[in-house]
Amino acid sequence: QVQLVESGGGFVQAGGSLRLSCAASGRTSSPYSMGWFRQSPGKARVFVAAISWGGGTTSYADSVKGRFTISRDNAKNTVYLQMNSLKPEDTAVYYCVAGQNIAIIASGSWGQGTQVTVSS
Repeated sequence: QVQLVESGGGFVQAGGSLRLSCAASGRTSSPYSMGWFRQSPGKARVFVAAISWGGGTTSYADSVKGRFTISRDNAKNTVYLQMNSLKPEDTAVYYCVAGQNIAIIASGSWGQGTQVTVSS
């Protein structure tokens, strides 16, 4: 079992940037992919981005391509989500997730979430 703690959320104006972090602890000795989902009020939780154990494979939702960048530091058991050119529609609770691989990452461990609010 991997425990995840997100940080870095907050309030930002449209066009601004934020960087989210997610620190993993527990059973981190085995390779695992990590990623981010988000959930806006009244909407389903949706995929944002994911990255493989070695960082060689990444995947992004179309809505964030070119604006968000996912990266990881395995020495720190941490994944990051750099969010640039933020839009009001990016407002959501962002959840970190860790799973066996990118394809089934949603079936893995989840963090508690961090709120991101983008004002227009």
